[in-house]
Amino acid sequence: MTRIVLLDTSVAGLLVHPHLSPEVQGCRHWLADLLDAGDAVMLPEIADYELRRKLLHIQSRSSLQRLEDLPKQVIYLPVSTAAWRKAAELWAMARQQGRMTAGDEALGGDVILAAQAALLAAPDTSVVIATKNVRHLSPFADARLWTAI
Repeated sequence: MTRIVLLDTSVAGLLVHPHLSPEVQGCRHWLADLLDAGDAVMLPEIADYELRRKLLHIQSRSSLQRLEDLPKQVIYLPVSTAAWRKAAELWAMARQQGRMTAGDEALGGDVILAAQAALLAAPDTSVVIATKNVRHLSPFADARLWTAI
């Protein structure tokens, strides 16, 4: 069975962080272990966008360069038309059930990421989102703390 691991913005942020804290080092080792095990690790375009805008705002050139280099290690996953449409369905469904994912005018990065995960799912493939905040993603997809993957 193939396993796909999608990086949430929080985990991608650890991977490009300029300071080598124990958490950052652990996350980089974790990524290397996943790749060594043959897992397909992907950087979703929505996570790139959310992280990139923050790094541009704080003018973190070193982290921006690491973000530019990350697709050399992992697979870059663009947002497709199908993912946008699935995200709209998930957003509407959550609202109908009384669950707020973000403000009415917010882009809704979590549902976009969850939609990408849903579209990658197949009988012989497991898809998990690696995150630091399971609560926001777990209503929509298999989301786990990166340390538990």
